[in-house]
Amino acid sequence: MTVEFLLTTLIVVATPGAGVVYTLAAALSRGGRASVIAAVGCTLGIVPHLVAAITGLAALLHASATAFQVIKYAGVAYLLYMAWSTWRDKGALTVQEDQTPKSALNVILSGIVVNLLNPKLTIFFFAFLPQFVPANSANALPRMLELSGVFMLATLVIFAIYGLCAAAVRSQVISRPRVMTWIRRVFAGSFVALGARLAVTDR
Repeated sequence: MTVEFLLTTLIVVATPGAGVVYTLAAALSRGGRASVIAAVGCTLGIVPHLVAAITGLAALLHASATAFQVIKYAGVAYLLYMAWSTWRDKGALTVQEDQTPKSALNVILSGIVVNLLNPKLTIFFFAFLPQFVPANSANALPRMLELSGVFMLATLVIFAIYGLCAAAVRSQVISRPRVMTWIRRVFAGSFVALGARLAVTDR
């Protein structure tokens, strides 16, 4: 394991994106347990991108403008849906004693979709992983699987830390309606910004 790979991984994972926003929203609306579950979902959403990169499907996606555009705009649409849902649902970031908890499966599935509908992840892994695998190495596949596992572990841990930190100040935040209103707007705006950024990016 190289220092360069670990540093690059930490920078990429820690940079706020759709997964981080989703995890923070889960933390403030449902607490620490939900944020960890959301982090698990976002981490699982990376798996298809890693598989695509390792098996070479990313090359096909990169070569096919149509395939890339279809997946890209599906991701944009989902991020905009998340923004709309967050903006309109005034109870999305509030807590009630008799509130029925959102099932862990639903939280995980939403987290998977957030990262799944982002073709840039596939392209990223296609360009990222090979840089840390020696050319013509007989152990290229095991090496890529090892590096992928480290990346996923880093994602899970860092996202969970984000979520648990947000959950720690949850009681102070949710007791202030005006603060909650602005947080809801910030999350909605963040999803819109992420969707816009994805929409204007090229392969």
